[in-house]
Amino acid sequence: MKKNFTTGLLSGVCCSILLFAIIGTLYVMADGKANENDRNNNVRLEAEENGQATLKNEDFDQIVDKLTFLEMLVDNYYLEGVDPKVYADGIYKGFISSLNDPYSTYYTAEEYKALMESSSGVYRGIGATVSQNVKTGVITIVKPFKTGPAYEAGLLPGDIIYMVEGEEATGVDLTEVVSKMKGEEGTKVRISILREGETKPMEFTITRRQIEVPTIDYQMLEDNIGYIEISEFDEITVSQFKEAVDKLEAKGMKGLVVDVRNNPGGLLEAVCKMLDRLLPKGLLVYTEDKYGNRVEEKAEDSQMLKVPLAVIINGNSASASEIFAGAVQDYGIGTIVGTTSFGKGIVQKVIPLTDGTAVKLTISKYFTPKGRNIHGTGITPDVEVELNEELLKEIEIPPEKDNQLQKAIEVVKEKIK
Repeated sequence: MKKNFTTGLLSGVCCSILLFAIIGTLYVMADGKANENDRNNNVRLEAEENGQATLKNEDFDQIVDKLTFLEMLVDNYYLEGVDPKVYADGIYKGFISSLNDPYSTYYTAEEYKALMESSSGVYRGIGATVSQNVKTGVITIVKPFKTGPAYEAGLLPGDIIYMVEGEEATGVDLTEVVSKMKGEEGTKVRISILREGETKPMEFTITRRQIEVPTIDYQMLEDNIGYIEISEFDEITVSQFKEAVDKLEAKGMKGLVVDVRNNPGGLLEAVCKMLDRLLPKGLLVYTEDKYGNRVEEKAEDSQMLKVPLAVIINGNSASASEIFAGAVQDYGIGTIVGTTSFGKGIVQKVIPLTDGTAVKLTISKYFTPKGRNIHGTGITPDVEVELNEELLKEIEIPPEKDNQLQKAIEVVKEKIK
């Protein structure tokens, strides 16, 4: 690595650090009353108290020297050629991964574009929700969409994604693996999966196509019990959810079951707007950063649900799903049914950088209206019910066979009486 290349590369890292500092300063300044210099000094003091440090000149020089030496070793001994951009992305990714936070990551321009595309609810890929075990790094298929190519190819809930395009997926950042599975409509992607009961990996070649994520599915069940399934909390989910509630109420709904099983979460803004449709005016959730700054999200809509409510959760209900269930539980307007949720009580912020890349950082903890932070513990259901084992591999479970749903319906009917 030439000295000037390395210096430029590290300067890029430092520019990223500067951007974070500016964002952090503005965040603290928003509620401050001191003058600008005092505010900036306070930020620096708080950063030092929290164990943060700034690169000193001598540290910077040592890093540049070592990277130069490592580049020389690669040039002299490594079998393949290397694109300098790969060096840069590797350094940036390594810088963020050194935080040892599975939820903080650096996105290349391509990865950031894919992230923004998926959060809108429309993307091009295989059509399945996936989750990653934070401790083991294992990535699992949660649910293939009925109208998607993954479903048509035969992927099932519980399948472990072993390889994508010949590269191992376990332990790799989930966003990176998902980005590999996405691509232009009509192109193919090779996926190897491990399935319980099979002795060897199963190979699938799936043709990508445009996917409109079915984030809301609703219907009126027997005895005028409304049922709404939420698969993700995306931008498009808010209007879909409100429309579902309005239409079910217009049809004479006497009780409502909301299903957030296997829902990995999504946008904080989306879940708060949806809760606003159900709950009375008041606190929905609040966050606190490392400086003790508190931000509250409140229900302000005069509309609220006037019929008995049950919310179904399971071990794959995470993040925004837990905010939803936690608020309902704290207000006591509904009963939580199922099994203990995932336990992700922290919030990430995606910070776009000027070169088209971005960084996602864990910036705060969230708390339910009664002050509970459920990180690592999850939401404990009011009525605990395990899904029958023979249903675990089913993509679509008929309502009459779904024992968790039937229990939720039973709970709602008891309140109607």
